[in-house]
Amino acid sequence: MKDEILSNLDNPGQLERLYRADKPTFKRAFNTLYAERKDNSLLSFWHERLNYTSEEISWGTSQDLTFVLMASLVAGLIAKLPVFLGLNEEFFFSRNIGFIIFPMLSAYFAWKNNLSTRKIAFIGGTTLLALLFINYLPNSPKSDTLVLSCIHLLLFLWSILGFAFVGGIKNNDEKRLGYLRYNGDLIVMTTLILISGAIMTGVTIGLFELIGLDIKKFYFENIVIFGLPAAPILGTYLTQTNPQLVGKVSPVIARLFSPLVLVMLVIYLVAIVYSGKDPYNDREFLLIFNALLIGVMAIIFFSVAETSRITKSQTEVWVLFLLSVVTILANGVALSAILFRISEWGITPNRVAVLGGNVLIQINLLLVTAQLFRVLSRKADIAQVGKAIASYLPVYCLWTVVVTFLFPFLFEFN
Repeated sequence: MKDEILSNLDNPGQLERLYRADKPTFKRAFNTLYAERKDNSLLSFWHERLNYTSEEISWGTSQDLTFVLMASLVAGLIAKLPVFLGLNEEFFFSRNIGFIIFPMLSAYFAWKNNLSTRKIAFIGGTTLLALLFINYLPNSPKSDTLVLSCIHLLLFLWSILGFAFVGGIKNNDEKRLGYLRYNGDLIVMTTLILISGAIMTGVTIGLFELIGLDIKKFYFENIVIFGLPAAPILGTYLTQTNPQLVGKVSPVIARLFSPLVLVMLVIYLVAIVYSGKDPYNDREFLLIFNALLIGVMAIIFFSVAETSRITKSQTEVWVLFLLSVVTILANGVALSAILFRISEWGITPNRVAVLGGNVLIQINLLLVTAQLFRVLSRKADIAQVGKAIASYLPVYCLWTVVVTFLFPFLFEFN
């Protein structure tokens, strides 16, 4: 997109067509170009146009609001299905919690991106297939493959949402990075909405208690059950219609937490040695250790997504590079521990799933670290780091498909 903008600087009509065809990608590419050529008057005009932010909150059109309200209502009704149909709540929510939110968000982006009928059919078909598959798996609470399928199903539905956001499976690294940024912005916005909702809940229940009415049961069963799934839907709508709301918050969080996480991880690894904890023989510790690594990897990826858009600071790149190196070392320890447990006690679904996930993460981290090193050596642009992440996202999607849909058969539902 950057090259297309550059080649059409003398053609305002073509620039306008490029902008209207893909506004988010155009804006990100343009801002990168403008940082290099601020002396161009046409670029200055477009910069003011693209980066003007209104002080007021936009609530979109009545059609947009109707869609959001209907999607929130449908999500709440899905969450109430165990009550309406007399279903076992543990059975229902353990298998279907992802279907309360993700299909609504996928429908929103499919609608906003004007996806073709074929793509909408693909989204609907794969979602329906996943719904039928997970609910027809044998009901065995002690089945490791059932638990793995339920966990990885959430990642699969997240991948389908990414398809709707990007608009297809075509290799568009910029849009995939935009999807990661959207997730970061959504976490911030949804958290704020939930905090506000929690305060409102406490105040409402407290006020009714003052007049002698206990509404806790009614409130949680009829208000909260609709409010919780509505939060990410409303958060998505607000981040898409008002990017300025969290557009400056997410980069600050990325800049703030990256060095803090680096220090924490180094201290934690040193503390492991002194504490005598053994990931090779302590299964629970290994699981927590892996969860920590996944969290750190997510912070690296979100930070790179934000950094590739807003800055080329060498200090920030150094922090990300060191954090990636330390995470690679820590993940190497986890990998060796998993291989040790497989060699000692044999293959199980959990061990294979964790091993596969860690191998994929290690490869991705190595690719990202190599690109960060090239940036520090001034042999590559920071955008190349983002591409190393974006181009690898489909690999994670394929792995979620394998674990969700094939593991139960490969391990005979054990």
